[in-house]
Amino acid sequence: MQRVLFVCTGNTCRSPMAEAILKHKYPTYDVQSAGIFAGLGQGVNANAKQALQNKGIKCQHASQPVTRELLNWADLILTMTRQHKETLKLEYTSFDDKLFTLKEFVDEDDLDIKDPIGLSIETYEHTLEEIEKHIDRMVEK
Repeated sequence: MQRVLFVCTGNTCRSPMAEAILKHKYPTYDVQSAGIFAGLGQGVNANAKQALQNKGIKCQHASQPVTRELLNWADLILTMTRQHKETLKLEYTSFDDKLFTLKEFVDEDDLDIKDPIGLSIETYEHTLEEIEKHIDRMVEK
């Protein structure tokens, strides 16, 4: 079983959506998510949860910060933006071989998945679709 860690900023929108999608569609993966500036134990953003529910995907989530232990646990670390990746590279120098943006891992040119925080439910649904498309491509790879 491959262990995948998704990383975003606060671990309440993008990375929990990615975690929920991968768990739902590809249950053979062991998956977690974390945030570079995450608090401990926050639930998923209400719009992110609604976007997932609209697709029939359940999400039980409590936010957690990135730790060395989580990075060691993961076989693959996928960030939502280049900035997340660069921040991790600066703080944790020994994970370059398994650290990518989600889009970079599937050979996309535009490497960032934009943060929907504070925007409409339609924006969250669009972000969810974008993440799902790249997760499907990740699994194919």
